[in-house]
Amino acid sequence: MTKSIGSAGAAKATGGAAATETVADVLERELQPLIEDWLYRVEQEPDPKCIPLNFEARAGHLPHLLHDIVARLRLDAETKAPISKAAGHHADLRCKQGYTVAMLVEESRLLQVTIFSTLHKNTNALEFSKLLPDVVTIADEVDAQLKEQMLRFMAADAAKLAKGK
Repeated sequence: MTKSIGSAGAAKATGGAAATETVADVLERELQPLIEDWLYRVEQEPDPKCIPLNFEARAGHLPHLLHDIVARLRLDAETKAPISKAAGHHADLRCKQGYTVAMLVEESRLLQVTIFSTLHKNTNALEFSKLLPDVVTIADEVDAQLKEQMLRFMAADAAKLAKGK
């Protein structure tokens, strides 16, 4: 027989206070540390590190991408999420900066890792019953952003080829 943890069990697990923050709330509250953690992770990777960029050039897009993730988390489940304009702008910027597709994919992967690490650090503050559906939403949104970035990269490549003819 399994025993479910009700609100009293959740309160005990969180040190006496019931968890009340949504994933979106935590991401908004932890925005700056999340960005710093992501930047640290990216700068440990050899490929992105070979393109010298200052903080703004490397991480200035993140508040916009994270805002789109938070907005998606706050949508009703039936509402179709808009395509992230920030993702397209980010792809255009990275293309101009000399990034490769592989480098964009790595940045996206590290964004997911960093978001999930941030949530793990804040587990005691989260509404546990909504955590897994929100993690699925985050993964879906980050992947949708990456798809938009890849479409922009391919369009830029096609434009370069057309000019070369």
